[in-house]
Amino acid sequence: MAPTHPSQRLEFSPITNRPHLTLPNGDRMIFWVILALEVWDIERAMPRMVLSPPQGQPLTPDHPNWSWHEYGMRVGVWRLMKAFEDYNIRPCVTLNARVCEDYPVVADAILERGWEFNAHSYDQIAMHKVDDQEETITKSLDIIEKFCGKRPAGWFGPGLTQTFDTLDLLAKAGITYIGDWVLDDQPVELKTDHGPVVALPYNYEIHDIAQQMIQFHESEIYEKRARDYFDCIYEESADNVRVMALAVHPYISGSPHRIKYVRRTLDYIMGKPGVVSWDGEQILDWYRTAKA
Repeated sequence: MAPTHPSQRLEFSPITNRPHLTLPNGDRMIFWVILALEVWDIERAMPRMVLSPPQGQPLTPDHPNWSWHEYGMRVGVWRLMKAFEDYNIRPCVTLNARVCEDYPVVADAILERGWEFNAHSYDQIAMHKVDDQEETITKSLDIIEKFCGKRPAGWFGPGLTQTFDTLDLLAKAGITYIGDWVLDDQPVELKTDHGPVVALPYNYEIHDIAQQMIQFHESEIYEKRARDYFDCIYEESADNVRVMALAVHPYISGSPHRIKYVRRTLDYIMGKPGVVSWDGEQILDWYRTAKA
């Protein structure tokens, strides 16, 4: 399998030159909320840190940072679930398949609510570092399908990672959409060796990891930036449909000092006319029909 550069997978297309897309019922914009659930294996280095190690040398086992993430699964995720229910939002839940094994109570809560199960690999290891990508992809999809009764249609890479071959392997395994690329405000089709895969619009600018844990903004900036981002997308959607993604992680956005800003953001966006909140499969189904 020859490596494929991303530019070979999709044609360059200015958004201003595209056919007009429409939504049902006169709506104009799609709000795509993503709830990310991960497993951090304490036997390995943690995927990220909130507390730097003494003397600057990462140590294993890393109990301080492992427990930071664990708080999200024990406490934070339930705050976020309540917020989504209060605003009648059906999130796309992207989860390491290992969540079904290590946190079945959390996975059961997702299943009970009828929310979408989106695959996020097996656990939180970059795709560049897994021993066998194809085996990892198949294993992830099999575990999630066995748990919820439905094979995931969508995929997010751990840390949004891909090699040049990953998309072909995902398509071969039956994945029909991804959320890893941040290059558009509308869905776009990507070429693979096994048929097209749709990339749904994602972003890093209001991503809670990037904004709160890498850029170190104060908690209230979450709401301000999300509202500013939304206002621009909403105005442009009067000309052609746009999609805005909002990703949250329980150990970050589910924290007591951030949850009120998440709620205010949801309240602001869902209060605007013409905004629909859809999960990934709903967006994919709409796009395939709208572009036909």
